[in-house]
Amino acid sequence: MYKDLVMSSEETMRKSINFLKEELATIRAGKANPKLVDKIQVSYYGTMTPLNQIANISVPEPRAILIQPWDARALKDIERAILASDLGINPNNDGKLIRLIIPVLTEERRKELLKVVKKEIENSKIAVRNIRRDTNEEIKKLEKLSEITKDDLKRAEEEMQKLTDRYISMIDDIYKEKEKEVLEV
Repeated sequence: MYKDLVMSSEETMRKSINFLKEELATIRAGKANPKLVDKIQVSYYGTMTPLNQIANISVPEPRAILIQPWDARALKDIERAILASDLGINPNNDGKLIRLIIPVLTEERRKELLKVVKKEIENSKIAVRNIRRDTNEEIKKLEKLSEITKDDLKRAEEEMQKLTDRYISMIDDIYKEKEKEVLEV
C-alpha cells in the first residue's frame, strides 16, 4: 500500500529534477544554446506565441544563435521580444534573420549567474524535501487508520529518506556541473 505512495513520490521528484534542468538550461553561461530563448514570448498577430513556434532557432557557431522566422513580418516583433526579455543581449537584425552574439561573461556576471543557479538549486532541494514530508504524512495517516503496520511505517519512512538523499545528491551533481559551465572561461 505505502509502496504506491513511495513510487509516485519518486516520479514527482524525477519531474522536479527535469524542471530544474530546464530552468538551468535557460541561464546563459557564455555558450550559445537554443534553450536560452525558450522562454521568450513574441506578440505575433496580437497573440503571445513562444519564439520556437514562429521561427527556426539554430546555433551555427559556439557563441551565436540564429533566429530565422518563417514569416519575415515577425522579425520586428521577435526583435522587440528579445530586447524586452531578461536575456541581456542585443539582437542583430539583417532583414531576414536575427543573430544573437553571446558575449564573454565578466567575472562579476559569472558570480551573479551563480547566485541565480544556487537559488534554483535550493528551490529544487526544498521541493524534494516537501515531497518527502507530504508522503510521510500520508503514510502516517495510513498507519493511524490501521491500513499499514508500524513496521511498514518505519520501512516507508526509511525508503523515503533514501529516495530524498538520492535526489538531493543528484541536485548537488547538477549544481557542480552548472557551476563548472558558468565559471569556464
